[in-house]
Amino acid sequence: MRIKAPEPFIFKSGKRAVLLLHGFTGNTADVRMLGRFLEKNGYTCHAPQYKGHGVPPEELVHTGPSDWWKDVMDGYEFLINQGYEEIAVAGLSLGGVFSLKLGYTVPVKGIVPMCAPMYIKSEEVMYRGILKYAREFKQFEGKSEEQIDMEMHEFEKTPMNTLKALQRLIADVRDQVDMIYTPLFVVQARHDHMINPDSANIIYNQAESIEKDLKWYEHSGHVITLGEEKEQLHEDILHFLEGLDWTV
Repeated sequence: MRIKAPEPFIFKSGKRAVLLLHGFTGNTADVRMLGRFLEKNGYTCHAPQYKGHGVPPEELVHTGPSDWWKDVMDGYEFLINQGYEEIAVAGLSLGGVFSLKLGYTVPVKGIVPMCAPMYIKSEEVMYRGILKYAREFKQFEGKSEEQIDMEMHEFEKTPMNTLKALQRLIADVRDQVDMIYTPLFVVQARHDHMINPDSANIIYNQAESIEKDLKWYEHSGHVITLGEEKEQLHEDILHFLEGLDWTV
């Protein structure tokens, strides 16, 4: 069965722009509903798709954080080149880590990290996550269990250098969170079993932003943008964006 891979999107609305960033092993579908909501409320939204994501897992493990960071920066530059001078950023999980990195790298109006990890998971836990993603992707493709088992056996032989690089990225961003002065809205799901939820406290406490807020969503899991509190999340992010010092 041929499946349609998720793609980058841009929803054009007003002169205020928001860069939306998905997570590790995720894709633009994870932030699409948020993008549509913000579009309806006058914000232009663009979501890049990271290299190796939304495609067979064999391609994912041959990419790494430097590739994905380039995709993030290309997304930012895309908006600049489209004429958007003021850009806020909201990111889920790894996208949240990248949103923080943007905050001390380029000018942004506001930052919304959602369930962004600041603690480094063990390589074993991350490896199990990749294997789970790989098997689910193959099931989604409609392959037989026998075929999947055979492909997974080969996949497990692949070196996972991506995981060490991902750990280094998280550590590096955590060390530089105190370089963030931009308005900040930290979002964290209470039932987040993918990351250590205390990451939200680290981001909130270490950022130097004068305007900052932290909200816990009591009924949500890690992919909060698709969870049962997504409508409330949409409203909260809009409220944060509306409070920023836009000149347009």
